[in-house]
This record gives sequence, C-alpha cells and structure tokens, in this order.
Amino acid sequence: MARRIKKLYPALKHGAYSASGLLPGEDPLAFEELHQNLITYYDPNGPLQESTILDVARTMWRKENLQTFRIAEAARRRYSAIRAQMIPSATPALQHLEYLRDDWIPPTAAKIEAATEAAEARARQELGENYKFVELGDLATPAQLLAELEVEERLDARIDKLLKRYAILKTFESLTSRSSTELPRIPGPKKAA
Repeated sequence: MARRIKKLYPALKHGAYSASGLLPGEDPLAFEELHQNLITYYDPNGPLQESTILDVARTMWRKENLQTFRIAEAARRRYSAIRAQMIPSATPALQHLEYLRDDWIPPTAAKIEAATEAAEARARQELGENYKFVELGDLATPAQLLAELEVEERLDARIDKLLKRYAILKTFESLTSRSSTELPRIPGPKKAA
C-alpha cells in the first residue's frame, strides 16, 4: 500500500483535486479563462463577491465538463475488470467451483503480488492518461460531487446567516448613531432661582 501512495499525483497527496473543482485531464487555462470572463462581466468588489464568482465559475465548469465523470467511471470499470481477470483469488469463487477439484491449490502470496503488479502494469498501459482516475478512487464520481456540494451549501448557508446578522448589526449601529446626532435636544426643566 505504501508503494501506491508514492505513485499518486502530488496534488492527490495534498488534496488539491475535488469533484467540484478541476479534475485531472481538464484544462486549467480554459477554466481560468472562464473565471476571468465572469470577473470581467460581474466586476466583483471585495473577497465575498470574488469568492461567489469563483463558485459560479466552478459550478459552470463542472456542468460543462460532466463528461469527465463518465470517463473516470469507464476507467475504474476497466481497471476492476483487468484486476478480476488477472489476479487469482485466495478464496475460490463459487461460480468456478475450483475448490471442489481435488487438485486445486490456493495461490501463494507471491503469486497474488506478481499478478497484482502485472494487472497494474496492464491497466496503466491500457488506460494511459485515464489511469489517473483509478488513482483518484471515488473522488471523481457524481456521488462525491453531490457530497461536496452539500457541504459547500451548508457552509454557504452559514456564511449567509452570518452576513445577515452583520447587516442587522450595522443597520442598528447606524440607526443608533444617527438618532443620537440627529435628534433635537430637548431642554430639561429650568432650575428655580
């Protein structure tokens, strides 16, 4: 398992990929062009508006590039098929009924490891650039995208709630400061001489 981690793309080790952002094989320059076009069109002012425009760009990008999920799913299916075909099972499968034969010998750990390495090599060769989706695991799936969007929506709702509270506090502050400066001064009772 430790060997496999070393083979991962550096961005995978650091969590740079997400189902709602750019995935391997997608053009970062095209994404940046989309993002810049949105910035030009909406002219955001400040970090909250800029963050919102980035979210819009990411959502539009994901919508326009849903094909990436289909490519990833096909790569994972083919990878699984290659492994199933090439790696012998340590326990006999019922459909083959190999274990009923008197001469069936379970494969050794060395044989399983050699078959696993051969399957990995074949999958890398056969899948080419799409092998990166195998390394991503379940990250490039619609289910993962929905899970990420659900978390983002909850965070956005929290930000919206806090901004609403902030707006209320600022409004209250401006009303109280304005009322103390704008109200006419009412003279108090006169002292008797």
